[in-house]
Amino acid sequence: MERKLMKGNEALAEAAIRAGCKCFFGYPITPQTEISAYMSKRMPKIGGVFLQAESEVSAINMVYGCASSGIRCMTSSSSPGISLKSEGVSYIAGADLPCVIINVMRGGPGLGGIQPSQADYWQATKALGHGDFQLLVFAPSSVQEMADTVQKAFDLADQYRMPALILADGLLGQMMEPVAFDDAEIKFADASDKEWAACGHGGKRVHNISNSLYLKPDELEARIVERYQRYDEIKAKHTEAECYLTDDAELVITAYGSVARIAKAAVDAARKQGIKVGLFRPITLWPFPEKELKAACANADNVLCVEMSMGQMIEDVKLALECKKNVEFFGRTGGIIPKPAEILAKIVEMTQKGAK
Repeated sequence: MERKLMKGNEALAEAAIRAGCKCFFGYPITPQTEISAYMSKRMPKIGGVFLQAESEVSAINMVYGCASSGIRCMTSSSSPGISLKSEGVSYIAGADLPCVIINVMRGGPGLGGIQPSQADYWQATKALGHGDFQLLVFAPSSVQEMADTVQKAFDLADQYRMPALILADGLLGQMMEPVAFDDAEIKFADASDKEWAACGHGGKRVHNISNSLYLKPDELEARIVERYQRYDEIKAKHTEAECYLTDDAELVITAYGSVARIAKAAVDAARKQGIKVGLFRPITLWPFPEKELKAACANADNVLCVEMSMGQMIEDVKLALECKKNVEFFGRTGGIIPKPAEILAKIVEMTQKGAK
């Protein structure tokens, strides 16, 4: 087991290579530029392809073409760059193609700032492009988990023929932590056994065309319905979450990504004061782990949703709990990272309010 001290962005790039990603298409933008920089050095040495496109729009359309051939490919960007890719993401989803997209979030809207943010939750889980479709969305909270998630993202994207998005932020992307990689030889995934791929076949199977245009309404509806049947299977099989001290918790904090680490420190501080608090951390943001959240909140009357935004995940939290719990919000935005003491103060406020 190889172990290195790496930045989160570099760990994402290395993990993608080890997951069999052969082609990377990107465009630099802070705070994810290290992913492109790392790929530019590593890919040529191992027989892979690195290409810095002239724009984010070009990069995602290169992913579209590459994914059509069945080759594992990836792109990365940060918030405004992901917005530019959204049309291409919709085309990729409409053509039922697998790929991995990384968003190392920064503050917005517009150009915003280069500091960490979680304000792209709605974009990732609700509307990353037009039409009826979803992406697999993962929210790791450590450098090691980011590396581990890449393999999972590629595998599930291939299995269900859909894009997978890893939602990180500037804090995780720039953070340095030890990360372990398997010592296995790097091998690019073989596309020859993918019956849908446009990768050449020597007349041995049906000629494939990658397409998202269906002018007959019945045909388009049938494709969308079939796609949503796959989504139902994903919801049943692939929700993930971590629970911390929720068994006896009377108040449960919900938080994801880097903010969950900060919230965990607030939980520990609250426990020292005798307040029964737990933490629920969704790892999959789509599909959202509804059953797991209900179980984690079984003994809690109050839920505190903590985000590095003005409150976007809180809607999924309320829906998952069927509005049967008191759900409140604490967040910082604009690139400001919440402090454990601020979260603890909100916990104390809610506890005292409930005691009256």
